[in-house]
This record gives sequence, structure tokens and C-alpha cells, in this order.
Amino acid sequence: MKRMFINLLVCLLISSYQLKSQTLYSVDKWMEYIEEMASETEDEERIEALYTDISYIVEHPFELNTVTEGQLKRLPFLSDLQIRELLEYRSRYGKMLTLYELKNVESFDLETISLLVPFVHIGEIVVDKRPITVKNLLKRGSNTLQIRYDKCFQQKKGYCSYPDSVLQQYPNRKYLGEPFYHSLRYSYAFDERIQFGLVAEKDAGEPFWNEYHKGYDYYSMHLFLKDMNKWLKSLAIGDYKISFGQGLVISNDFSPSRNALVSQTERRTNGFRRHFSTDENEFFRGAAATVNWKKLDISLFYSYRKLDGGVDSTIVTSFKTDGLHRLVRDREKMRKVPMQTYGGNIRYATPGLCIGLTALSYSFEDYSIQPDPKPYNLFYFRGSRNLNVSVDYLLKNKLIKFYGETALSRNGAVASLNALQLTPASYFSLLLLYRYYDKRYQAFFGNAFSQNSIVRNEQGMYMGMQWTPLGHWKLSAYADIFRFPWLKYGVDAPSTGKEYMLQLDYTPSRSLSVYIRYKHKEKENIAPYHQQRLRMQALYAVSSSVSLRTSADGICYTEANERSRGWMIAQSVGWKPVDIPVQTDFYVAGFHTDNYQTRISSYEKNILYAFNMPSFYGKGVRLALSFRWDIVKQLSLSAKFGYTYYADRDVIGTDLEEIEGHAKADVYTLLRWKF
Repeated sequence: MKRMFINLLVCLLISSYQLKSQTLYSVDKWMEYIEEMASETEDEERIEALYTDISYIVEHPFELNTVTEGQLKRLPFLSDLQIRELLEYRSRYGKMLTLYELKNVESFDLETISLLVPFVHIGEIVVDKRPITVKNLLKRGSNTLQIRYDKCFQQKKGYCSYPDSVLQQYPNRKYLGEPFYHSLRYSYAFDERIQFGLVAEKDAGEPFWNEYHKGYDYYSMHLFLKDMNKWLKSLAIGDYKISFGQGLVISNDFSPSRNALVSQTERRTNGFRRHFSTDENEFFRGAAATVNWKKLDISLFYSYRKLDGGVDSTIVTSFKTDGLHRLVRDREKMRKVPMQTYGGNIRYATPGLCIGLTALSYSFEDYSIQPDPKPYNLFYFRGSRNLNVSVDYLLKNKLIKFYGETALSRNGAVASLNALQLTPASYFSLLLLYRYYDKRYQAFFGNAFSQNSIVRNEQGMYMGMQWTPLGHWKLSAYADIFRFPWLKYGVDAPSTGKEYMLQLDYTPSRSLSVYIRYKHKEKENIAPYHQQRLRMQALYAVSSSVSLRTSADGICYTEANERSRGWMIAQSVGWKPVDIPVQTDFYVAGFHTDNYQTRISSYEKNILYAFNMPSFYGKGVRLALSFRWDIVKQLSLSAKFGYTYYADRDVIGTDLEEIEGHAKADVYTLLRWKF
């Protein structure tokens, strides 16, 4: 009776906000979280893959009364405490009747609920899994076809016409292909147990159907089986991704970094998963499997694929990782370096203890990696074969969690990451993380918490704190102090740096959310620099169909006693009517910055499954209009039009991307058919 009374009271109190909260939170909150992560990284490929994965969960939400701990851990914004208390609440009180029961979970505040709601639903509970038969595969399986087309309206320099005589002498002056982006993706899913997919893509400028090439530039295919029986946990054939431990040896996932969720730096996804993004680098091609025996998971994998690289006979001087093949010189490097990879992981896991052992070997056949010798790359990998091994560990109870990984490369160099997280109460969390990456450590697939883009030549201490002193307020802060014991590109001596962040969130109701964030960063580059950023933002649901987002960004950059500044003020309006299958978002921003160092990112909506957060510098205005139209239940069209006007220049972009004029306009479209 007590539980029924609480549920009734909660429903009565928030019923007037029901439509309003769905409009605001199901669209803005989780996207904003990804955008904040993206603003602190240059790893565009991995952040887009993360965005694609999370977008897929939004389209296929978990059933709240059957969702597992492993599924909840796929949502990076949920802490271990929140996951545990949610499962304990469900175990104690039984089946949840409404999503608004989440308010009764002690560690769930309004912000957490707003992030979680788009990923869960309450529906029919299927106790027994449907048998895998031809009839069920055809009737119960879901098919999705996505066709995407993007284009810039202005002509870029790389698409201009030149006489044949000029192109014979300067073949890299013109793109070989058409000036549009196009991709096609097909997927089939039966529950989560069987997933099959095909991906085909061409980037703008790559030849699609001309004398240079017929067809797409990139193809990918996968078959992924999950939890087929008691012992086969996963099986991947074709293209797949891998993550083990904290990423010191291998990880294709986005690396947890410095953002508002300061205590969420742990990698919680381990094992194999399908590769279904258009990322042309961060994946493996071959076969992988995980089998379970009692509390042990045993994983093995094999991969063979060819990488892009600059090759002279059998000497590889560099790798090309942007996935673009638009010029003659690009295609000369296309899929030139064979790479064979194999390895495995043994993992023992209980609720409070987890230990994993990873071993990985990769080779380049008869090719030898020999980057041009420079002082900064003295300790880079050279040769044709390497080996990495590591042990990762996790020990936790309700108050304390200790986790980390220690790895070794073939040359004997060590990398180690260790973290201690304290959660004495649901409203307070403290994290201490120390990392030591030897300057000689070599891991081709390493991707861990760091200031560098690679796991090498770094030592640092990160301290993060999250405190909810009152019901509607949350204070987040971190400090990261680091050093690079050896030279870096552009830095001709050992260097140090520090970074601080302080953010205050205020969420008085489901219809209003406000925060202010300050960041300070010092780093020794070619010349030491200081950077300060301030961001203020408010989200507000005006009605059940209209939501607003207002933001202001400011930056101050100081280098060699020269100071530059910049600011951006932006307003977005979202309209999602209840009785019409259309939703639109309009975005307008004005920016004024002194130079490239003071560029500011634009937090704007994009089409479904596509991530884009452009940055701007100079003086100008940015406009964007996006919409989604569910033509019928199975067919939807998404589109976005973006327009940027610069008041301080007559030329936009550089090199072959150069556009003559003050303005640049782009269109992005996606047609999705579910059948």
C-alpha cells in the first residue's frame, strides 16, 4: 500500500510535466552530454562511433524491468552506485509500473533521470527467449536501411577545372571524385542475439562512378551473435571492435576524459562488439569469440586487414588514418600495409572482484615500420612485430572502488593506470587517478585516459569530485596535473601542464536546467600558453511541444604575452508537436574571436545517427535548421541545412577546401526505412 501511494503521488505531481519532460530530455540531455565529451577531444572517429552506438540504444531502448547490469553499463553517464541502487530497488519492490518510479531511487536526481529516460521503457516482459527458427527470424527480426547524402553548395577549390597539361604536372591539385558524401547502411537484428549489417560509404571528393573508380570507397560487413547459449557469450565474424581493461593494450572505444561527469573515467565495456559505423580505421576484420565457464570469460580473436600508409619498397614511413582517398597521393597510400593481429583475454569476475589478463601480437609481414628519425620520435615503434601483455583489476564494495591496468610492451617498457574512487554517500563522490606511461612504451591499439592522443610519454594525477549538497544543485570539479618526460611534436624539451574545471548545475524542475562551467588549462607547447573558457547554458521547456536552449561561451588565450579572446552567443528552439509526426530544431549563433586559437564549438542538432559539432573563429553568424519527418511508421526522413556567414574574410577554408566568398552552406539528409 505504501508503495502504491508513493507511485500515485509521484504521478500526480509530475503528470503536468509528462509531455514537457519527454520533449526536453529525450532530445537534448544525452546529446548535450556527448557534445561536451566531444569538445574536449580531437578523436572525431571514436566520438562519432560512440554517438552512433548510443543513438541505436535510443531507437531500441531497454525494458526497465528486465534490463541487466551489463546493459546499464553501456550508458556512460550512470555510476556504479546508481546502477546498483536501481537493480536493488527493482529486486525489493518488484515490477516498475511507470518510468517516474525512477524518482524513488535514492541516488537518482532529476538530471540523471532526464539522461536515462530516452534509453528505457516499460513494456511487455518476455520471460523465455523466442527460439531461433526460420519462421521467427523472418517474422520477428527487424530490418533497417539508411541512405545518407550530404553536400556543400559552394564549389571548393579541389573541384575546380584545370587543363590536362596542368593536372599531368600537378595531379594532386584536383579531387578525383564527386563533391558529395554518400553512405548506405543495412542492418538486421533478432533480439540482441543476432545482428547482421552492411556499410558502404564514400567521402566528398572520393570517386564514386567515374574513370578512376566504380562503387563505394569503403565497405564493411559483420555478423554478431550474443548470448546464444550458456557457454557462447559472443561470436563476431567480419568487422568488429575490441576493448579490454582500461585501454593500455587495446581499445576501439572512446576514451573517458575530462568532462562534467568527473568520476566516470573507468572503462566498463570489455569484450567484442560489432563495427557498424563509417569509421575506416578503428576496427578489426576477421573472427572473435568469447566463451563462458562459470565465472571465467575466455576471449580469442584474429584479424587481417590492410592499412593506409606511405610505403617505400618494404619500408613504411607513416600511416594515413583520416580515411580520405580523394587525391592521387591518397590512393597511392590506400591499403598498402598488411597487418595481422591475434590475441586473447581471460577474465575472472564476481560482483566485488574482477581480474583480467590480455595478450596481443601484431605484425606487418615483410614490411618494416621506420618513421623518419626525429628527436621527438626517438622511442616510437620500429620494426615489423610487437607484443603487448597486461593485467587489469577491479576491487569494490559499496563505498570504495579500486581499478586499474598495468601493461608491458615487447621492449620491456611499462604503462600503468590506477584509480581509487570513494562514494561515502549517494550525493558525494571522489576520484583519484594516477597514470604512468613510459616514453618507450609501444602499443599500436592503446587508447586510455591521457592528455596525449597515444599511450606514451606521460605521467599525471587526476582528481575529480562530484557533490550534490542540495536536491537541485550539483557541484563538479576536477584538477589534472601532468608532465611529459620526453620531447613531443612541436615541443623540444620535457614539458608540464595543468588543467582545472569547476561546474555548477541547477535543476529546479523537469522543465528547467541551468549550468555554468569554468575551465583553465596551462600547457608548454612551442611557446607556453594559458587558456580559460567560460560557458553558461539554460535549457527550458516552454510547453509540451516547444523547448529552448540558450548558451554563451567565452575564451581567453594567452601565448608569449599575447592575449586573444573570443565569444559566442547561441539560441536554439526545438518544436515537437504531439499530434504531428514532425520535429524541427532551429539554431542561431553569433561569434567573434580573434584567431584560430580562440575557436569555439557549435552545439547544434544533426540528422539521426550523424554527429557533427563544427568550430568557428573570426566574426560571423551560424544558422542551422534540422527536421525529422516520420512519413509513415516505418519510413522517416531527416535533414539539416547549415549556413555560416563570415564578416571578416573573402575566402573560407584552406588549400583544396578553400571557398571564395563570405558564406558557406551545407545540406545533410538521411532516409531510413524499417521493415
